[in-house]
Amino acid sequence: MRTDPLSRLADGIDRVTSITGRLVSWLTLGMVLVTFLVVALRYLFDTGFIWMQESVIWMHALVFLLAAAYTLRHDEHVRVDIFYRRMSARSRAVVDLLGTLLLLIPTALFIFVTSLDFVAQSWRVGESSPEPGGLPALYLLKGAIPLAAALLIVQGVALLLRSFVVMRNPGAVTNATDKPQGGKV
Repeated sequence: MRTDPLSRLADGIDRVTSITGRLVSWLTLGMVLVTFLVVALRYLFDTGFIWMQESVIWMHALVFLLAAAYTLRHDEHVRVDIFYRRMSARSRAVVDLLGTLLLLIPTALFIFVTSLDFVAQSWRVGESSPEPGGLPALYLLKGAIPLAAALLIVQGVALLLRSFVVMRNPGAVTNATDKPQGGKV
C-alpha cells in the first residue's frame, strides 16, 4: 500500500473512474443488441419503434460522456505524441500538469458551468423527445453533460496529483496499475 497521501488520493479517484467506465461500457453491448433488433424489425417485419432507435442514440451519448474520464485515466485520449513519448518521466509530468491546469480543467469547468442552465431548463419543463413515440425524460440524458464534466475534473485532479508525485520523484510508480512512468514506450 502506498504511503504517499497524494498517490493514495489519486488511486481512490482512479478506482471511482474505473468503476464508472466499466459500468458504462456495458452500454456498448446494449447498443449492438438494440441496433440489431431495430434492423431486424425493419427489414424482416417492416416495423420499427422510434423509442428503440432513440435508445441507441442515448446509449451512445452516455458512453461518450461518461467514459471520457475513464479514457483519460487510462491515457487513451487523443494526444499529439510526437515528442511526449520520448520525454523523461519528469518532463511528461510537467506536460501533463500544464495540460491539465491550462486546458483540461478550464474546458471541463466551462462545460460544467455553461451546461447547468441548459440542463436545469430541461428538468424544469420535464423535457422529452420531440418525436412522437420517442423516449420520455430527455432531461435525464442532458443531466449527463455536467456529470461528464465533473468526472473529467475529478480525473484531472488525479492526473495533477500523479504529476506532482513524479515531479518530486521521477522514478515513482504513480498509477493504480503500477506501470512505471519513466523509460521508453
